[in-house]
Amino acid sequence: MYWNEFLLVVLVHLLAVISPGPDFAVVIRNSVSAGRRAGLLTAVGVGVGIFVHVAYSLLGIGLIVSQSVWLFNLMKLLAAAYLLYIGIRALRAKPQNSAPVDQASAQKSMTGRQALLQGFVTNGLNPKATLFFLSLFTVVISHDTPLLVQAGYGLYLAVATGAWFCLVALLFSRAAVRRGFNRMGHWFDRLMGTVLIGLGLHLALSQWIKRG
Repeated sequence: MYWNEFLLVVLVHLLAVISPGPDFAVVIRNSVSAGRRAGLLTAVGVGVGIFVHVAYSLLGIGLIVSQSVWLFNLMKLLAAAYLLYIGIRALRAKPQNSAPVDQASAQKSMTGRQALLQGFVTNGLNPKATLFFLSLFTVVISHDTPLLVQAGYGLYLAVATGAWFCLVALLFSRAAVRRGFNRMGHWFDRLMGTVLIGLGLHLALSQWIKRG
């Protein structure tokens, strides 16, 4: 009965998840700099973060956020501050020693808990994700759709997001990519740091730009 609506949710989510953003940048950075395990755990963290957005959408908190400008702006500032923090840390990356660095030693720079938490926080504080779920649960998904069915949509969105970023992590943690990183990794880290800082500044300044 709800297959048409579900297929629409799948299509809209596919278009949203493949567009580059903070989640994409963080997963790539951790996959290349800290290895496959860190990249996969970051991707899982992003997927788990989806449940935060699903929860407030189902509970109606999303409607409150959409009607409260100061609350939404506060969330944007928190997200911007976090992106600036991890971006500045990436900018401070230093060249590695010329000696070969194996994958196990590279992974020691980030624990599994840190990778999981970074993915979760990046997605949970992502205003882009907030806007997506507000529009999804108010425009695409009918109010007449049973709550259990909507929860099923949410479960799919979390699993599909995690799966997509796991594929991204697997791609960017391949040996050839890692070898290139060992030679020029600090420049890549600085590039991703610049991207993250740019995203953070965009979030922090967007409300003032719109006013101007």
